[in-house]
Amino acid sequence: MTIKVFGHKSPDTDSTGSPIIWAWYLSEIKGTPAEPALLGEPNTEAAFVLKRWNLPKPQIIADVAAGEACVVVDTNNVAELPASINEANVIQVIDHHLLAGGLKTKGPIDITIRPLACTATIMHDLMGADAAKMPEAVKGAMLSCILSDTLEFRSPTTTAHDRAVAEDLAAQLGISIPGYAEELFAAKSDVSAFADADLLRMDSKEYEVAGKQLRVSVLETTAPKVLLERKAALMAAMPGVAAEDGADQVLLFIVDILNEEATLLVPNDLVKQIAEASFPCKVAGDSVVLPGIMSRKKQIIPALKL
Repeated sequence: MTIKVFGHKSPDTDSTGSPIIWAWYLSEIKGTPAEPALLGEPNTEAAFVLKRWNLPKPQIIADVAAGEACVVVDTNNVAELPASINEANVIQVIDHHLLAGGLKTKGPIDITIRPLACTATIMHDLMGADAAKMPEAVKGAMLSCILSDTLEFRSPTTTAHDRAVAEDLAAQLGISIPGYAEELFAAKSDVSAFADADLLRMDSKEYEVAGKQLRVSVLETTAPKVLLERKAALMAAMPGVAAEDGADQVLLFIVDILNEEATLLVPNDLVKQIAEASFPCKVAGDSVVLPGIMSRKKQIIPALKL
């Protein structure tokens, strides 16, 4: 029996790297055969990480089989998991998001959900002394996950422990964090090859507000101008994406990593109402700048109301 380890749909760096990290740990340290998997193509930053550390891209899977042994990482939300997840045999969950509910298991399982910025940080702690045995590529994946999820420690989700683990890994690897983070964010910001609909789905979560089903999308970038130049096209693509995905509306936040602010696109009155009810702002056009807003998990999702 080989355990499949995977994260959420629209895999970012943490949902690409953490399955690789934990599959290594299960296979090489615990002696339990495991393999990483993805629920879609990795985003540009995650693809850069795979290439940078010479890591094979995990198999992309569309679903899981009944009774198949699985470990779920970086999410516990069934909406972000394969359609048949409750028919599979989920044996472990490792996550750093709110407890969403809806996940059913065949029996008692090992669940670790901790208020840290990154799943990979939790894995480092769970490994204990065995973390020192990680090969360089796995350490590189772990460092990448932490720097990505913390936006190089700029995100309000960052804890002192996330930072300490990242700094220790960087020292072991002989890597300058500022220099490597710049490479990561440059890869994250290169979205020129993506269609508008793909961008709207690239890093998105499903969320309900006052009976409205929302697809809350975030694009983190060091070059917001490139995305804002596509504002009209992105807003024009929103109704189609919403309809295909069973949502009432797409909310797109363009996060400026360096200036530490987000721009919310405002295509209609519904989004204007949500923006003004959720954040201290008045919307005067088709976008609004939200100073200090960096984290969907900590600052956007908890604030949303109508």
